[in-house]
Amino acid sequence: MPRNVLIVSDEPATAGATAGADRWTQVVWSTFSRQLLESSQADVLVVVAPAERLTRADFLDWRKGGQRCRMLAVLPAASAREDIDFALSIADDLILSSDRQDLFELRVRRLLDGCVSEAEAAYEGLIRELGRANLVGRDPNFLRAAERMAASARTDLPVLITGETGTGKELFARAIHFMSDRRNHPFIPVDCGGIPDHLFENELFGHVRGAYTDAHGEQRGLASLAEGGTLFLDEVDSLPPAAQAKLLRFLQERQFKALGSERWAQADVRIVAASNRDLARQIADKQFREDLYFRLDVLRLEVPPLRERPRDIALLARHFLLQYQAEGSRKSLSAAALRRLASHPWPGNVRELLNVIQRAIVFSQGLQIEASDIAVSQTPLPIGRQDFRTAREETVESFERAYVQELLLRHQGNVTHAAREAGKERRAFGRLVKKHGFRATPRAAGQI
Repeated sequence: MPRNVLIVSDEPATAGATAGADRWTQVVWSTFSRQLLESSQADVLVVVAPAERLTRADFLDWRKGGQRCRMLAVLPAASAREDIDFALSIADDLILSSDRQDLFELRVRRLLDGCVSEAEAAYEGLIRELGRANLVGRDPNFLRAAERMAASARTDLPVLITGETGTGKELFARAIHFMSDRRNHPFIPVDCGGIPDHLFENELFGHVRGAYTDAHGEQRGLASLAEGGTLFLDEVDSLPPAAQAKLLRFLQERQFKALGSERWAQADVRIVAASNRDLARQIADKQFREDLYFRLDVLRLEVPPLRERPRDIALLARHFLLQYQAEGSRKSLSAAALRRLASHPWPGNVRELLNVIQRAIVFSQGLQIEASDIAVSQTPLPIGRQDFRTAREETVESFERAYVQELLLRHQGNVTHAAREAGKERRAFGRLVKKHGFRATPRAAGQI
């Protein structure tokens, strides 16, 4: 099967590492352009010393836009740290050299050999869909939740999303809507905790003119506005008993009547609800209706807290940095800053990480964000109702995970170097890497 290798460079003559590229079929040389990236059907894209006029946003949009091909970045050995960090964030492999033809061929062949796996194609397809839905992550715990989310999107059954505050439950709800057949219809979020009890029925179902003293005109409710789309009930556990009863009737009958109206209206909406509380405990405490719970809890989606997806901390930090820094800015995160991020337990989850990165962008001096610019709270890991042994084991586990990740980040995935710094035998350290779900990069073999 012919393979396409697209090599993009403004100055092909200076890209010594790509000499002999004609050994592959249908090799194309070209200069950078956004149109080139969007139209490329290449199996492997080789980017040689990215040109300034093609912005980082162009590359990120291309990565999220449905491209299946692998990317190899070829940068000069003296490249700035921020350029290396950015290349690592978007590319599948990186060469810090411009004169190693043997290394170039090895890397391209490796990427070509891996580009035909059906399982990997499905995995990358999921990643692309998540990118389009503004969900970022590659940690196994995150991807398991994402797979359940994708499966939920293929049905019209109600979904209950659970997870701690700040984990991104609304983003998951929006992704379910985006990946479903209802994507071309409205997504209407309802802040259940912010609606007073006496206004709930009016907000959800609307009213007709004259329904009450101040009803000077007709107002459509949120259920009507969501027609054909998705109604997202955020913090559904905060609804008072009377509102829960009205919501239950709506879910059972899929009909509603605006205040003051004599006519019932059919509702064609997908219901997605979210809660950061233990609803089973809420039911036991008589604070949440059991029948409403069973109406909502048809498909369950649990969003993992950030401390349980450690591989995504650096990925999310770089994503937020690129997303929120001023256009034209070239700030990057130092290795020490990434280590500080990796060692924090993140009780506020992804939302807390976003706040930390936004503060660092504003208050950091120069082009590199240092560890001193990472202002995190010193909140300890939540212990809850665990006994001493369980709490100790989880604390040790968290420290071990953060420590291993820090060393891998510091040595760019090289297990041998990381094990040497840890004072452990390489095989023993490798077992820790596997235990916590990390994966050594191609650079771990000492090929660069």
